[in-house]
Amino acid sequence: MDDHSLIQSLQQRLRFSTRVKSAQAAVLIAITNESNPKVLLTRRSLYLSNHAGEVSFPGGKRDPQDTSNIVVALREAYEETALNPFDVQLIGDLPMQKARNGMLVKPVVGLIPPEVNLIAQPSEIDRIFFSSLVSLIHAPPIPYEVRYAHQSLYFPSMRVENEIVWGLTARMLVSLFQYGLNYQKEWPFLLNSPAFYSNKIQRGK
Repeated sequence: MDDHSLIQSLQQRLRFSTRVKSAQAAVLIAITNESNPKVLLTRRSLYLSNHAGEVSFPGGKRDPQDTSNIVVALREAYEETALNPFDVQLIGDLPMQKARNGMLVKPVVGLIPPEVNLIAQPSEIDRIFFSSLVSLIHAPPIPYEVRYAHQSLYFPSMRVENEIVWGLTARMLVSLFQYGLNYQKEWPFLLNSPAFYSNKIQRGK
């Protein structure tokens, strides 16, 4: 898909759901409105109790005073990155996703100016960065090890801008590609370990 058509496709294909269900949390998928669009991502602080050090979209839990999923996403984006809500052109949302803790999270999609002043909230965010939409689309799924009490599992991940994107954030990107760009990215639930692929290559020699 030509870079210039990506924004146009997102604007044409994405809509807000007519069946509005209040989510327990919401995130903002902010994409720069330019010929080579980029996605706003953050790396969470290592000092957080949940998802510490992980790459995520700006977002968080619903507050009692929040009146909609959109309000949650914009408020959290402002609190975490100082993104002015008036700089966001909302274009639609994506299906609800379930986090590892069972929380239902609503992704809200919006366009932002290419040059926007952002400031990381140091108590929540270690890094703000952008990754080109095209690089995310074409990033191959790479095994990412998650260790549990008695075993390790390998989840698919994208490696972009010296960061690892996996889990809920990666699944939301795959959903964005599907609904916003009509592109079905192969994204299995689990992958084999890197050792499995290494042994397979050696046996093939």
